[in-house]
Amino acid sequence: MKLGVMAALFSNRTLEETAAFCAECGLGAIELPVGAYPGKPFFDPAKVLANPKEQARIKALLKDHNLMLSGLAVHGNPVHPDKKHADNDHKAFEVAVQLAPKLGTDVVITFSGCPGGAKGDKTPNWVTCPWPNDYTNVLKYQWDEVLVPYWAEQAKFCAKHGVKVAWEAHPGFCVYNPDTLIRLSERATKASGTKKVVLGANLDPSHFFWQGIDPVAAARALGEAGLLFYCHAKDTELDRHEGGINGYNDARPYTDLKHRAWSFRTCGYGHGHEFWKPFVSMLRRYGYDHVLSIEHEDAYMSIEEGLTRAITFLNDAIIEEQPATPWWT
Repeated sequence: MKLGVMAALFSNRTLEETAAFCAECGLGAIELPVGAYPGKPFFDPAKVLANPKEQARIKALLKDHNLMLSGLAVHGNPVHPDKKHADNDHKAFEVAVQLAPKLGTDVVITFSGCPGGAKGDKTPNWVTCPWPNDYTNVLKYQWDEVLVPYWAEQAKFCAKHGVKVAWEAHPGFCVYNPDTLIRLSERATKASGTKKVVLGANLDPSHFFWQGIDPVAAARALGEAGLLFYCHAKDTELDRHEGGINGYNDARPYTDLKHRAWSFRTCGYGHGHEFWKPFVSMLRRYGYDHVLSIEHEDAYMSIEEGLTRAITFLNDAIIEEQPATPWWT
């Protein structure tokens, strides 16, 4: 298992500068943003897709810094009810899927997306309860008419290119917990007719803490389903005082640090090794031996400080190799 970084946080640097900094920090992998929500990519993904020489240059650059390309990030909403938005995110996703194997990875990280509540809607409609019955009808429309058909087609497309989709379960999108992720993978895979499961999880514990989900138990559930494709390393601090009053479903701005019930933190500043070591062990228990990709969104720390502190902390939790055969066997 390697430590890596979700490199969207380096939007003010070149890829060359970013690779050098990551190598200096001792990282072994990098996740590159290639469109949609993660912001400005280091390069034009469509142009690189059409240019083998540029693909070779990027691969050589990463190799020179001993960095494995762990995945391409194209978090978007390709089922957005606004057609222009949906088309842009879908095109970015298609490019990422085709580009991934040419740059040396088979993982594309994204969101499931969230449609509107009915045909003709202009904005996404995230449903969190089954009643009144309007909401159950919304869910039926979203899943039966939009999500499952869309991802069934993408499953065929990804299987053709030898790529796995790692959905990041995130509130606001239809896949936001293990249950919704497993159900969408099962339904879309069945509808696609593909034999290999290519729709799985990017397990990001930070989005589970404030939903009341135990990420260790989530890792077990996703592992049992065979869907542990990728993992982000990001922490969340829960304000027990504020949460005790208003709960943790908090839509106040991320900058309102004094009043929010939770905030994203550098690994170790929301939960200590009493969480992170069992979490890493559960990943390994179900065969995950890829990358912990650090995602820095800690408003209390600079990029450099937050990343280096996360690296130091996680190095104490990471398990690099399978255990040797016990002496008593």
